[in-house]
Amino acid sequence: RDCQKEEIKYLPRWKKWRRNTIKSLKKAVNEVKELSSYLKLWQHDIHSIEGKFGTGIQSYFSFLRFLVLLNFIIFILMFGFVTFPSIVSEYGIFNSSIAKITPKNIEPHCTVYNPGGNQGLVYFYTYLKDLLSGTGFLEVTSLFYGYYTIDDAWISALRYNLPLAYLLATFAYLALSLIWIIIRSGEGFKQNFVHREDQFQSYCNKVFAGWDFCITDLNAARLKHRSLQYELQTDLEEERYKRKIADRTMKEKLRIYSLRIFINIIVIAVLSGCFYSIYRATVFSQEHSNVSIRHDIRTDAMGIVQYFPSMVITLANFIAPWIFSILITFEDYSPAFEIRLTLMRCVFVRLANIGVLLFSLWSQISNCSTDKCKACGYNYELYPCWESEVGQEMYKLMIFDFFIILAVVLFVDFPRKLLVAHCSCKPVQWCGLREFGIPDNVLEIVYGQTICWIGTFFSPLLPAIATIKYFIIFYVKKVSLIHTCKTAAKPIRASSSNFFFLVVLLIGLILAFVPLGISIALIPSSKACGPFRSFNTSWAVVPDTVLGFPKELQQFLHGIASEAFAVPFFMVICLVLFYFIALAGAHKRVVEQLREQLVMVRFDPLF
Repeated sequence: RDCQKEEIKYLPRWKKWRRNTIKSLKKAVNEVKELSSYLKLWQHDIHSIEGKFGTGIQSYFSFLRFLVLLNFIIFILMFGFVTFPSIVSEYGIFNSSIAKITPKNIEPHCTVYNPGGNQGLVYFYTYLKDLLSGTGFLEVTSLFYGYYTIDDAWISALRYNLPLAYLLATFAYLALSLIWIIIRSGEGFKQNFVHREDQFQSYCNKVFAGWDFCITDLNAARLKHRSLQYELQTDLEEERYKRKIADRTMKEKLRIYSLRIFINIIVIAVLSGCFYSIYRATVFSQEHSNVSIRHDIRTDAMGIVQYFPSMVITLANFIAPWIFSILITFEDYSPAFEIRLTLMRCVFVRLANIGVLLFSLWSQISNCSTDKCKACGYNYELYPCWESEVGQEMYKLMIFDFFIILAVVLFVDFPRKLLVAHCSCKPVQWCGLREFGIPDNVLEIVYGQTICWIGTFFSPLLPAIATIKYFIIFYVKKVSLIHTCKTAAKPIRASSSNFFFLVVLLIGLILAFVPLGISIALIPSSKACGPFRSFNTSWAVVPDTVLGFPKELQQFLHGIASEAFAVPFFMVICLVLFYFIALAGAHKRVVEQLREQLVMVRFDPLF
């Protein structure tokens, strides 16, 4: 330090000022980072959970916080580029006006849409039913696709193309989700790779380098002690399982492999039953709704029939994971692999259930038997605004999922806690408290997030509902964890959990691309509602917009979209990918050599 001070005396003024400025900026950046850590959402709560229950459960709550922030940003995106311009133009704020273009070459009966808004004296029960199903007064609000019937909005002298903005906002929130998940997955992969190192190094890192010497608070020190304790327990559990596998005889291996094959056959049978039940429930609901519309029958029974698919899906989502959690205990896997396999099975159930529901709806939407219907391209009698109908189904699934989570905590976990605390009966004590199962809880929020990704195109304000839902669920799960649940008997490591949770979420996002792509590119858009009334499909707004560009720009865009550009581009991407794979292999070999040198240092001090 003294040498540096002496050097500074002989430096020119410009270099002195530059060095002092850089030093001040670094100090300011560090202070901002330290301040932002205090402003981080639920930072203290998550740190406390980590100390009391381990890093595995802490990873679930961190994952929940990530989804709250993601949905909030998606809501800002959709509200800023779709909802806000529509509201501003509709009411003439900021000297704005709207332009509605009447669809051309379309039969008049295709453009008839009379949403079921409530009129006259309405009972409270009707409002409650509309609130739960998205019908009635909610159907005509900005919550659903049918509200956005503006083609152009003029704010002062600026033209705002709402159909194009609607489509680009959809692509933007999907791209944002994909990039953010990949970035976080990359961080988790690095941690996971470090934890897969030599077990001796892992113990040394925890015992000799695991302590945070910046901790001065006694409670924080206790939490850190517990966190390290859980990490060591996880390592010991994995070592115990590896030793158990190594000691297996051939007879035991044949028995366990035969049992796993039999259990997987049961899993396939459960999946098939769930899919068939959802398909039949959706067809039954749509057929009876069609009959009620044709004969103008409005009864409470018809209202229950509308919720029938959501009820069956919710029941399947509740029963199937419970069956899988029982079956996995007989397969004798490691704690980490148990969580991954259970998650994959349950994810397949829940996400495929959504796919079966949408497939059933699309089969009803495209079911045309008359010439009038074929002229519209979709079943205009049953679905005059089919996008809003799909949005209502996604809305109902999200609301039902939220109520089920609350109901399980209030009517299952709390009574069970009271029974265990105040009843000394052996059966009650044998059952004990419910374990805070990480796979089930992660699955709940991944399922809800997939619904949000699919439903946002049909219901632009659905991310706001998802943000509020996950915000409430955080506190509900926290109270449930502390007061009504017990931690899992087998501890798990947070590094592998965080990475795998994001991989499962990425699978949900990729599966969400499929129904959205089909809805945007293949299914004819409704001619009676929405911003794409004047186009055959939602995607048709893109080539229509490109036709309005200058010829040079049109030729450039057509060149990029042509095969002459796509094939060389694909080859270059493959070469770059091959280069990075080769580079990663070289780095891996270097790491292995360095580890061998560390072993030599350990056994030969003269090395």
